[in-house]
Amino acid sequence: MTSKTVVQYTPEQTSTLIAEYAAGVSVEAIAVAMGKSVRSVIAKLSREGVYIAKGKAATASERVTKAQLIDQIAAHLGVPAEKLESLEKATKEALALVAAATMVA
Repeated sequence: MTSKTVVQYTPEQTSTLIAEYAAGVSVEAIAVAMGKSVRSVIAKLSREGVYIAKGKAATASERVTKAQLIDQIAAHLGVPAEKLESLEKATKEALALVAAATMVA
């Protein structure tokens, strides 16, 4: 029984893939343009020795919580954090923007 090897990437596709990745095009954009999955593109770039994995996500001890952001905002504004407790309903992204804006102001 002979097995037939299926070529997933032609040499031209591989060259294009590497060139686009080296030029800073996102893996997601490359995958869409080539009609491949993101996982397939990452695997091919890894086999070619050019893929650089993204940094690991922050550990639980490094993550900033919504409560910590509210505490930072309250401290900068000079008010008790309890006065701002309703901000817990805001998204973390919104709180981070407010915290950053209040630190600059």
